[in-house]
Amino acid sequence: MAGYRFTGYFEKVLRKRPVMLAGALMLAGCAPPAGPEYRAFGSPQPVAIRGYDGDAMEPFVSKDGRYLLFNNRNDPRIDTNLHFARRVDERTFQYGGELKGANSPALEGVPSLDRAGNLLFISTRSYKETLSTLYRGRFEDGAVSGVTLVSGVSRRQPGIVMFDAEIASDGGTLFVVDGEFAGGPHPKSADITIAVRDGAGFRRLPSSAELLKNVNTGALEYAPAVSGDLLELFFTRAAGSGPPAIWRSVRRGLEASFEAPQRVAAAQGFVEAPALSGDGRSLYFHKLEGSRFVIYRVSR
Repeated sequence: MAGYRFTGYFEKVLRKRPVMLAGALMLAGCAPPAGPEYRAFGSPQPVAIRGYDGDAMEPFVSKDGRYLLFNNRNDPRIDTNLHFARRVDERTFQYGGELKGANSPALEGVPSLDRAGNLLFISTRSYKETLSTLYRGRFEDGAVSGVTLVSGVSRRQPGIVMFDAEIASDGGTLFVVDGEFAGGPHPKSADITIAVRDGAGFRRLPSSAELLKNVNTGALEYAPAVSGDLLELFFTRAAGSGPPAIWRSVRRGLEASFEAPQRVAAAQGFVEAPALSGDGRSLYFHKLEGSRFVIYRVSR
């Protein structure tokens, strides 16, 4: 997000001059942000994608565990596309190639799937015309059909880019992120919002701000991942000069607000983009190691 992630979205969508951030956000020795910690996860384990040696970002594991979806590097200098791999075991996947039917010359990233095989992803292919970036299609073993723009969610304001979205496993609830860009390589603000299905599209939930009042702050909150019962939320927060970190929040019921979050202690370093397994036991995320993004897994 900070650095490569935000710059990639910003440059490909709004066509500004490339600026790659370095310095504090990229320092492997940065201390983790202070705050309460969630310590139920064990030690991080690298995820192997056999047959693939590029950057792997924005992981998503299908709820049946059969597929790993991801995109290559979010960088304006390359073509960012959606990829998939088939499960060998929880930490090993066999690369299957790019997602056929989903990619374009624009940026495609941040894939998520519901249990019925509906794929949601971000694409900047029509932002200039529609001020929208959220697309859907039908996923089946590495191929995507019927790709269309999702209606009713975009704020349709110049400079506002929806750069993250995750569909809940039941397909009825959507967690999205709006970034407000004002001339720099990263957003001025970024907050998570909840939308619910409305016919063929989605509409923003009026109570979303109240439900997420303890999650959204003056920092940048993005990359949401939600449990099947919608009571546990993981997300990334970037604040100040430190690296981004992964946080967890829970709530007691669907009408209750998410509680004050805890940082996931097992996810150390420059980490982003959590993805929860279907059984809720494992959390996948990408991590910057040297100059390359790789996927890790922690389990509880």
